[in-house]
Amino acid sequence: MNQIDWKNLPFGYFKTDYNVRSYYRNGLWGEMEISSSEQITMHMAATCLHYGQEAFEGLKAFRGKDGKVRIFRMDENWKRMNNSARGIMMAEIPWELFHEAVITAVKLNQKYVPPYGEGASLYIRPLLIGTGPQVGVKPATEYLFMVFVGPVGPYFKEGFSPVKMEIVRDYHRAAPKGTGHIKVGGNYAASLVPAHRAHQDGYASVLFLDSAEGKYIDEAGPANFFGIKGNTYITPSSTSILPSITNKSLQALAKEIGMDVEVRPVPVEELAEFEEVGACGTAAVISPICSIIDRDTTHGYHYCKEGKVGTISSKLYTMLRAIQEGEEPDNWGWITILE
Repeated sequence: MNQIDWKNLPFGYFKTDYNVRSYYRNGLWGEMEISSSEQITMHMAATCLHYGQEAFEGLKAFRGKDGKVRIFRMDENWKRMNNSARGIMMAEIPWELFHEAVITAVKLNQKYVPPYGEGASLYIRPLLIGTGPQVGVKPATEYLFMVFVGPVGPYFKEGFSPVKMEIVRDYHRAAPKGTGHIKVGGNYAASLVPAHRAHQDGYASVLFLDSAEGKYIDEAGPANFFGIKGNTYITPSSTSILPSITNKSLQALAKEIGMDVEVRPVPVEELAEFEEVGACGTAAVISPICSIIDRDTTHGYHYCKEGKVGTISSKLYTMLRAIQEGEEPDNWGWITILE
């Protein structure tokens, strides 16, 4: 293995040695298979190619201060993947299979888990796709579940430094009562054009508004949004928002330090009342936001006085990373340590 520059890893695909797979056929999941191939062979009429029967997850493994490898909140990713499977009528994955697949993929590629203190992690990507052929619009009878991994740096190149975002009103990510609340590829496809445009204009990502009325904050690109007002952690509630496991964890930590937590619709005008705002998710952890510019009106909301990350965002980020990297005890049962 060539020397890896751990400190400068991008968030992208990185070839590792093995992935694991299991096929669902005749109503049953097969034995887990280990593969060194990066390729998948499937029928040209597979439902994942035609009708979007595809769901994925993202979680991370960290090298702790004690040298041990820790996987963060794997059970929550399993629950969310099965919620996605139910949402688009795919076969659900038994816990035993999900657990074994993730553990095996990490163990087989353990040399790619970045060293402690490098600011990087091992990203774990479970994937579930419909492989059975259909020409009519109906669910497949066969599925492939696989897990591959790779070392990554921060999702936003700025890392834990303030970023700029842009409010977009001419594009929507997902509709209420649609698929916004589950982790399926179509939601991300819908975000590609506005995200690309924002990047070209110098923004890290976009802030989507609800598609029904265009009045409330939806998601911060591929992440959840949160704001700090006084002693309160506030994050949007909506049927089109994907529930972030990182956001759920930050809410628990906020309560632990004596903060109030509100999960409710957040009008876009409330941006003027927050002292700190950020985007949070597995890939980003927390990305503090220094400014949000409305693309239509050019009105701006500005945070991070003197360019510094807010004190509460910093505290929550430090607390979460300390649990993930074994610097502080896991009092929540969030961590799986590889034996």
